[in-house]
Amino acid sequence: MQIRKLGNSGLEVSALGLGCMGMSSAYGPAADKQEMIKLIRTAVERGITFFDTAEAYGPFVNEELVGEALAPVRDQVVIATKFGFDIDPDSGRRGSGLNCHPEHIRQVAEAALKRLNTDVIDLFYQHRVDPDVPIEDVAGAVKELIQEGKVKHFGLSEAGVQTIRRAHAVQPVTALQSEYSLWTRDPEAEVLPTLAELGIGFVPFSPLGAGFLTGKIDTTTTFHSTDFRNISPRFTPEAREANQALVDLLSEVAEEKKATPAQIALAWLLAQEPWIVPIPGTTKLHRLIENIGAAAVELTADDLRQIDSAAAKITVQGARLPEAVLKMTGR
Repeated sequence: MQIRKLGNSGLEVSALGLGCMGMSSAYGPAADKQEMIKLIRTAVERGITFFDTAEAYGPFVNEELVGEALAPVRDQVVIATKFGFDIDPDSGRRGSGLNCHPEHIRQVAEAALKRLNTDVIDLFYQHRVDPDVPIEDVAGAVKELIQEGKVKHFGLSEAGVQTIRRAHAVQPVTALQSEYSLWTRDPEAEVLPTLAELGIGFVPFSPLGAGFLTGKIDTTTTFHSTDFRNISPRFTPEAREANQALVDLLSEVAEEKKATPAQIALAWLLAQEPWIVPIPGTTKLHRLIENIGAAAVELTADDLRQIDSAAAKITVQGARLPEAVLKMTGR
């Protein structure tokens, strides 16, 4: 597995990380804990050093899972977690929105350290931009945690360029995490050039389009009642039918390269910039191995031109997330 640096921060991670959210939430019932511990440890054995979690996943149980799984190799890996939602620390019930007040950030950090069974958080993201708290106050709170040795690096998630610049001026931002893939290319217009200018790394979540770009989902696929894709506009049967054209494109390239559509989707992301580190998630060992194989797929400049040219003729149908979630995307 190749190693990449997240921007100018000096933080080195495997070229592909592992998103752990789906092991505990969002895609249906939580997976078996012991199986997931085994999966995470297999990822480490195969060269993955970058693991992504958050207090909101579960809530809380995903951090506990990641902490337990990585305890034996803690000094060899980078753990990223997140703060920002209004979650009751006792019941785990989520409030009506966000809470990025400095005292809350500190409380979340202290609790996350315990759940992760560690004495330092490698990368601490603001999960969503809180319109009620100036980003300077948020960056200042994380800066204090960094000065105290409880956090190593500061990150933002789903933030826009104004927020990124303002935060970066207070405490250098190591990485931005936002959705980015062949079917969600919004960051290309403003965000990626800003990150390049400021020397900030980029961590795409849902790099496989919540599973759609693997080619294993069609109009007849049904999801568990608690799976968020049931309420995602991009996963209505009509949208799936229209968006199949993108999967067909990936399948054509995959056949030429003796790879899979998922591997081409990830290789495309890796080819965009050397400071991009996608974090595909999975609960299945064979998918983990398939995703890791993407790091060995080489797309030439001609390949990339062909993919971009063909993708430009395809209009992706449906918003990437429900409207209520999209409202939490920062400016």
